[in-house]
Amino acid sequence: MKPGLDYGAAFKDACLAGIIAFLIFGLLLGYETQQTLTNQIILVPRTMLLAGVVAIVVIGRFLINLWSAHRAQTLKTAPTKTTNPLLLKLEAQAGPAFLIAAVLFPAIVIIANGELQSSRYLVDLGILLLTYVMLGWGLNVVVGLAGLLDLGYVAFYAVGAYTYALLATTLVKLPGLEWLAPWMFWICLPVSGLLAALWGVILGFPVLRLRGDYLAIVTLAFGEIIRLVLINWVDVTNGGAGISSIPRPTFFGLPFSAADNGFAATFGITFDPMHRIIFLYYVIVALAAVTFIVTLRLRRLPIGRAWEALREDEIACRSLGINTTNTKLTAFSIGAMFGGFAGCFFAARQGFISPESFVFMESAIILAIVVLGGLGSMLGVIIATMVLIGGPEMLRNVESLRLVFGSDFDPTKYRMLILGIGMVLIMIWKPRGLISTREPTVTLGKKAQAISGDFVKEGHG
Repeated sequence: MKPGLDYGAAFKDACLAGIIAFLIFGLLLGYETQQTLTNQIILVPRTMLLAGVVAIVVIGRFLINLWSAHRAQTLKTAPTKTTNPLLLKLEAQAGPAFLIAAVLFPAIVIIANGELQSSRYLVDLGILLLTYVMLGWGLNVVVGLAGLLDLGYVAFYAVGAYTYALLATTLVKLPGLEWLAPWMFWICLPVSGLLAALWGVILGFPVLRLRGDYLAIVTLAFGEIIRLVLINWVDVTNGGAGISSIPRPTFFGLPFSAADNGFAATFGITFDPMHRIIFLYYVIVALAAVTFIVTLRLRRLPIGRAWEALREDEIACRSLGINTTNTKLTAFSIGAMFGGFAGCFFAARQGFISPESFVFMESAIILAIVVLGGLGSMLGVIIATMVLIGGPEMLRNVESLRLVFGSDFDPTKYRMLILGIGMVLIMIWKPRGLISTREPTVTLGKKAQAISGDFVKEGHG
């Protein structure tokens, strides 16, 4: 037995976890309700399923206890670790590499499939992933750089979406403004971002003195307030019925239709509905690229260094003469602005929005992307989005899973379960996220010395 590893204590804790799992899942998984031919409901025991789940919990808890003890012992005896230069270089080159891959993705998919229509699923999946990447980078400004825990980020997403939907469906009906119809998306895009930024400032003022759990509660309430307003303000938002027939974006005035003034006829190509999908894909690529570039640029400016100082220690930040009020408000407003841009794009892509698209779970998923990827890490957001959003979608097409779990198995139904398991594993394996290494924005020497998450206590910084 290795010194420092108490197998007996680990086994006792695993057995306790098994007992708790049995009490929790005893009725949920231990029995199945079935209806007989006489319309009677009977309980059918599922002993093997319950025993299997309890066994998995016991074995998993035992292995986690051993791994945690071994890790704690290793950290005590191991020398001070230095940052992996390869990881730091990968983080620095993530932006250009991701942009190149995103630009070439539709061409690669179309060449591989041989035609446009068969490539629609993958292109749509790319649009979904890029939307969440953009949302993750926007929330990363608030949570990762400024250290302000925001659980109501979906509210700014909703503000951007409803701004475009309301403007696009009402302005074009006014006399003399019909000519704006082809340009509504490009007009409403900056307006959506600015209005979302305004709401970010409105949220920022009441929470200037709050941090940690208290800030999370207030931002959570703000997100729910926005959703309830959208449901109950029926005269403006149409309530739970949502807003439909939202105008589609055009190629700078050229609609994606088979008409003579359409995109295909103007450029002399055969009309295909996939032209609009590919155009939307490159629009979100451009928006995500702008988010990435602006975030990196702001991080190197005085305001970005003020965000990082606020994240590390607010009292020390005040002692340095930094205006924490302006610092917090700029973080909320800029992060909200990117959320507004993404919301405007979401409404234009879907053509229909309703309050059900902006529930708290969306905020939780975006926050999970930021936390699991690593606070402040741009590359981490990309990786976490691929795993949490793209993973369940790709598992949908794995036929071998249906052979094991049945023909009706759909991994997307277990999306939240996969999310929860992923969060638990990451918090055990990498408590500070997948990418916990940061490169300082300002250095005194010629060579920057990266900051590793191993030098900072968990829950700080």
